[in-house]
Amino acid sequence: GGEWEAALQLFSCITQKGVKFSPSIFSATITACEKAGEWEKALRLVSVMAQMIVECDTITTNAAISACENGGQWEKALCLFSTMSVSKAESDTRIFGAAISACEKACRWEVALKLFCASGGNQV
Repeated sequence: GGEWEAALQLFSCITQKGVKFSPSIFSATITACEKAGEWEKALRLVSVMAQMIVECDTITTNAAISACENGGQWEKALCLFSTMSVSKAESDTRIFGAAISACEKACRWEVALKLFCASGGNQV
């Protein structure tokens, strides 16, 4: 269960070495946090990405939304979803699926239904 801690430690080492960050480095670390239920750390990494002006790709956003979903943070999941550009969200049904699932787990079916309708219901 300590993979997320190892991922954060490696992330810290990379930061100290001055390596140029890519979305994949963040994505791997956020995914490790998501799988460990560390939604707060995942969101902190999303904030670091914004500060470092690293684009948050769909894989990273999906992992962060899923971390919020797993932590019962449906509002934070929707906030992340809303910050994505419309074109990115529309091109990746996983983003819609993660946001819908977060609402569903929180018994927010009205919001989940609105998201489903907005997705066009395509393979979500």
